[in-house]
Amino acid sequence: QVQLVESGGGLVQAGGSLRLSCAASRTIFSINVMGWYRQAPGKERELVAAFTVGGATNYADAVKGRFTISRGNAKNTVYLQMNSLKPEDTAVYYCKAHLGYDHWGQGTQVTVSS
Repeated sequence: QVQLVESGGGLVQAGGSLRLSCAASRTIFSINVMGWYRQAPGKERELVAAFTVGGATNYADAVKGRFTISRGNAKNTVYLQMNSLKPEDTAVYYCKAHLGYDHWGQGTQVTVSS
């Protein structure tokens, strides 16, 4: 079992930046289980960025070159640096850890104004 807590969301103008944090209740040794997802109103939850086998990263086409997923030194925190934000990035952002089954945080709202 692990609890995930996201933070760092907020309201930002288009072109701005935000850094989301996901703090896990314990050390996550296998980084490839971690990822960020988002859900916009009326839409399904979608992958934003995730670690894959070997610590490589995978990004949704819509965020490539603008978002960066990274891991903290303490190995219980994952970040999502979001640059050049667009109004279409507006969504609730969730952190996920797949440890036997999917564990989700409560989400953090990101709103990008035009």
